[in-house]
Amino acid sequence: MKQFSEMNLKPEVVGALRSLGFTTATDVQEQAIPIALQGKDLIVRAKTGTGKTFAFLVPIMQRDVRGRAPEALVIVPTRELALQIYGVATGLRPGRRESVAVVYGGASINTQMQSLSRNPNLVIGTPGRIIDLFNRRALQLDCIRLLVLDEADIMFDMGFIDPIELILSKTPKTRQTLLFSATMPQRVIGIARKHMNEPAHISVGSEQEPVVTQIKHFYAESDRETKFATLLAYINKYNPRKAIIFVQTQRVADMVCETLSGQGIGAMPIHGGLTQAKRERALREFAEKGRFLVATNIAARGIDIAGISDIINFDVPDDPSVYVHRVGRTARMAADGRAFTIVSPGERHLIGVIGHENNVQMGQISLDIAPYAGIRLLGRGRGRGGQRRGGQSGSRWRGGGHGYYGGERNHGGYRGGLYRRGR
Repeated sequence: MKQFSEMNLKPEVVGALRSLGFTTATDVQEQAIPIALQGKDLIVRAKTGTGKTFAFLVPIMQRDVRGRAPEALVIVPTRELALQIYGVATGLRPGRRESVAVVYGGASINTQMQSLSRNPNLVIGTPGRIIDLFNRRALQLDCIRLLVLDEADIMFDMGFIDPIELILSKTPKTRQTLLFSATMPQRVIGIARKHMNEPAHISVGSEQEPVVTQIKHFYAESDRETKFATLLAYINKYNPRKAIIFVQTQRVADMVCETLSGQGIGAMPIHGGLTQAKRERALREFAEKGRFLVATNIAARGIDIAGISDIINFDVPDDPSVYVHRVGRTARMAADGRAFTIVSPGERHLIGVIGHENNVQMGQISLDIAPYAGIRLLGRGRGRGGQRRGGQSGSRWRGGGHGYYGGERNHGGYRGGLYRRGR
C-alpha cells in the first residue's frame, strides 16, 4: 500500500493526515485519490469500513480555493454521517474550521444559515436541508466544482432520488462528480449515466461478499423469558470492550438501557425518537468513554467509531443485508471483531438465511444463563396495551401467523413485516 506522502499531496494535507494518525492509504484511497485529483468523474463501489471518507475528502482538501462561495458539496443520507464526515473534514483543516459547514434536518436552520454566511468552501449535508437552505438563498450551488454522493444506495432506499436530482440540476454541468456506494442497484447506475461525464469505475471487494471476514459470528437460542438473561450471560463471558446492542424498536432500546442500568451496566440509547441533540451526545459519549450503545437500525450505516469490539443483535435484523450493515460497525479498518445474535427457537432458520446470503459461518455457542435467570426486561407491558408490530402478511423472509413479543401481540410472526419504525 502507498504512503500518503507518496501521492503528490500538499504538505499540509499529508501533515493533517499524519496528525490524525493516518500515513498509509487503504485500497480504495490508493485507487480513488489519484483519479479524483485528475478532475475525472468517478464511481466507487466499496463497502463501509474501507476508508471511503478520506478517498473523497483528500481530493477536496487538495484543491485551491477560488472564491467565497461553496465549491465542494458532500451529500449524505443521514445527519449522523454528515456530522461524522464534518468531524473528519475539520480535522484535515486545523485552524480553518470555518471553511467547512455541516447542514442537516432536526437542528436549528438559523444556526446553519449563520455558518453558511461565513463563506465555507466545503458544505456537508443531507438532501432535504440542502434544498431548504437553497430555497432560502442561504446556500449557493452555482459555484460547486466538486460534488460527492456518499452512500448513494442508502439515499435512494430512503427516497432521496428526487431531491438529489433537484440538487444536481442546480449545480454546474462542468462540476466533477464522485459517487460512492456499497452496492450498485439500477437507480444508482441511472443517476450516474444521467449526471456524470464518462466516469472512471473502481470496485473494491465483491459486491456479493460483504466485508465481514475479520468478524467471528456467533448465535445462541433463547426464548422470550430468558432473552435478557442471555444478553447478560454473553456480556459476562466475553466481556466486550465496546459494543453496540441492536434492537428493532425505540421502546425496546429504552427498556434494554433501563434494565442494563439496573444491573449496574452503563448504557445509552440512540434511536429516532430522541432529539438530535441527545443523539449527538449519545454518539459522542459512546465514542469517548462509553461501553454499550443500544441502537435501532439508525446506527447500522454510516457510524464509524473506533474500537468497537462486539456487535450484539438482541433482535434478529429484518433482512439479511441489514445484518451486514450492523456488523460492519466492528472490525473497522481490518481490525478483528465479534458478532453475536440472540434467536428464538422459531427464528432458528434465519441463521441459515443470514449465513447463506452473506457467505458467513455462524457458530452456536452455549451460555450459562442460570445466574441471571430471574432478570427480566423492565417496562414490558402485558396483553394488547403495548406497541403493535409488523403486518398480517409478514416479511419476505419471516413467516406469517400470530406471535407474542414481551406480552405484546403482533400479527405476522415473531416480528412479521419489515418493521422500520425504529429507524
